[in-house]
Amino acid sequence: MRQLHRRVVVTGLGILSPIGNTLAEAWDSCINGVSGISRIEIDLKNNPVEVGGRLKNFNPEDFLDSKEIRRIDPFIQYGIIAANQSINHSGILDSKIDLSKVGVNFGAGIGGIDTIEKNKSLLEERGYKKVSPFFVPGSIVNMISGLISIKHGFMGPNTSVVTACSTGNHCIGTAARSIAYGEADVMIAGGAEMASTPLSIAGFTAARALSMNSDPETASRPWHKDRDGFVLSDGAGSLVLEDFDHAKARDAKIYAEVIGFGTSSDAHHVTAPPEDGRGAVLSMTNAINDAEIHPSEIDYINAHGTSTPLGDIAETTALKKVFGDNVPQISSTKSMTGHTLGAAGAIESIFCIQAINHGIIPPTINLDKPDPLCDLNYTPLVSAEKNVRVAMNNSFGFGGTNSTLVFKQI
Repeated sequence: MRQLHRRVVVTGLGILSPIGNTLAEAWDSCINGVSGISRIEIDLKNNPVEVGGRLKNFNPEDFLDSKEIRRIDPFIQYGIIAANQSINHSGILDSKIDLSKVGVNFGAGIGGIDTIEKNKSLLEERGYKKVSPFFVPGSIVNMISGLISIKHGFMGPNTSVVTACSTGNHCIGTAARSIAYGEADVMIAGGAEMASTPLSIAGFTAARALSMNSDPETASRPWHKDRDGFVLSDGAGSLVLEDFDHAKARDAKIYAEVIGFGTSSDAHHVTAPPEDGRGAVLSMTNAINDAEIHPSEIDYINAHGTSTPLGDIAETTALKKVFGDNVPQISSTKSMTGHTLGAAGAIESIFCIQAINHGIIPPTINLDKPDPLCDLNYTPLVSAEKNVRVAMNNSFGFGGTNSTLVFKQI
């Protein structure tokens, strides 16, 4: 097999999130500690969960034609829109590029559950002839990658990684390796999710994963002593990754370099992490080794930090094992966005890259009463100015799947 190692850089960013539907809006909300959590305005069939993170002031018809909107699930809409933002941000279509060397790797944790629920109801109430002919292609996960490729004529690798809450990181990391290996010069990579539906929320409630806090402002509170679960949210994040030489040749603006990608499995439990955080330790260690840096070179970590009782402690334990007495400054932007599942890694990678470019570490809001077992510097309540040269992003998912990315200032 060919042994290539090309440098991979980030040249475009796109985001839809509960705290903003553009890069500028989302970043401004993020560094100012704005919560995107609100009351859920749909019928949850007496479910005790009351809050979630949905997109605000968002109309898909501002971005897509009405026919396309009717044929695809909202998560696909979100992914396409975020991807188009990142493509425009990068300016790659303004240059003469080889479209056979441009690929897409975009995933979701759950996929088209909104479309599945609605078509199941149609089947039961009105028969099979009322099920949409676009039901299957309008709900499967890889259709984000497929439709982006079709729209722009991208003929490179066309894939989708599905690893629950690790999806966004896995898509970015594997896309970066496609470039490093020489399969592509440019990759559009990220994750999307729209899982705030009655059935999805019921499932997570049954699994005792969601917060029962009825106050939207304080429900998502990683590392707080009274945290009781994560807040389910929707969104999408997209990165344009590019071979360094390719980006320089077209005089592209470079926002960061992807220098490390690590993965692992807990091999422990379907939903709960091991107390010693061993899977997370391995994921972070693999990413650091891939980056060929010393742990002390990392300035900031956007943690998985979901606000679950077990997960926050396990990640804290893992961080101490990897970094010893010199754990970098940390925050969880999920305190503001909630948990966007398959989109989380991509959205949080964008915040890492923004931290590198703006010298600001986002806060962990709502952290006024830390859990004594969570005793690291989580940037509580307000953002902090810091020269961030290297940033790490953690994403850990159901099934014990873990992924870590490392970005560097360039």
